[in-house]
Amino acid sequence: MNPTVVISGSGVWNPPHTITNQELVDSYNAYSAKFNVDNSSAIEDGSMQEMPMSSAPFIEKVSGIKQRYIYIKDGALDIDRMRPRIPKRSDEELSHQAEIALNAAKIALQDANKEADDIDAVIVSCAYTERAYPAIAIEVQEALNIKGFGFDMLVACSAATFALQRAYEMVKAGTAKCVLVINPELTSPQVNYKDRDGHFIFGDVSTAVVVESSDTCRSEHSYDILGTKAVTQFSNNIRSNFGYVSHAIDDEVFGADNLFHQNGRGVFKEVCPMAAKHIEDHLSELGHTAQDLSRWWLHQANINMNLLISKRLLGRDATVEEAPIVLDEYANTASAGSIIAFTKYNKDLAPGSVGVICSFGAGYSIGSLVVKKR
Repeated sequence: MNPTVVISGSGVWNPPHTITNQELVDSYNAYSAKFNVDNSSAIEDGSMQEMPMSSAPFIEKVSGIKQRYIYIKDGALDIDRMRPRIPKRSDEELSHQAEIALNAAKIALQDANKEADDIDAVIVSCAYTERAYPAIAIEVQEALNIKGFGFDMLVACSAATFALQRAYEMVKAGTAKCVLVINPELTSPQVNYKDRDGHFIFGDVSTAVVVESSDTCRSEHSYDILGTKAVTQFSNNIRSNFGYVSHAIDDEVFGADNLFHQNGRGVFKEVCPMAAKHIEDHLSELGHTAQDLSRWWLHQANINMNLLISKRLLGRDATVEEAPIVLDEYANTASAGSIIAFTKYNKDLAPGSVGVICSFGAGYSIGSLVVKKR
């Protein structure tokens, strides 16, 4: 039998700090109340809008989120700061993002029963990278003493599945024998904690996946990759405009427009049918239907999106066993969400079980992998 390309291991690393909905709301409401008092005259004459209040039940209802992990909690809830206080590191020190990438990578390598010497390519793929260059992936490669090459990818919330597709193609083509894909999602610095509609969405986490040929796989649990599929379609409904050009634009560099912002209703209306059709088409191309799937490891952005997508495909509500939800604990972790779900909910499946890993996000971008338990 010819070797196939497999996922042989994965790992999730959580930061030590959490922020509950109530903590976040208490901070936001205190900031808003102070803002409204400080700007009462402008609000009264109509030249400035009053900041609305929020509530923990509102957040859970519209998103399914109950809490989120955060890399550095200090400063994020301070109404005089409203952003994490992350200490600057020198060029000689390990970067913050490389550190959390390493934490997940070591867990995934152990899960795959691999050593650094077994890896010859590292992909760091996420929504944001801490810097433009040198690549975080090369820094991680150096820290793990991996020979070969590494590179970064940015595909917003589809970064993990797009990177897994690159890893699959490299192993299948023979240009790499074993690839380590890491998603160090340090999202909290890009969150606008002053925005009622966006301050609760994201959490920090790091995930990693090992992709290799079946003839070198030595892990207890592994999955054949039956096929991959990706699609992009331009949309302005989800944006984060901060970048190096901000230095040259006469604008507020750290203003609201440069942080994460979205048209949530537009995203929901447009992405859900796109994602459902994408999965349906991908399964059809591989000779499967939604009824063949034992598990759906979907992007963890919003519980209502996941429920709608799986219902469109199944014709009924998916059970929590079929489509596990992790965003209540983790919130939206950009590209890492589907990998968190996969890592936490794959080892119970019987050999021969088929599942789909799918993510969707800004761009728009949608990526999926159909896999089968070995």
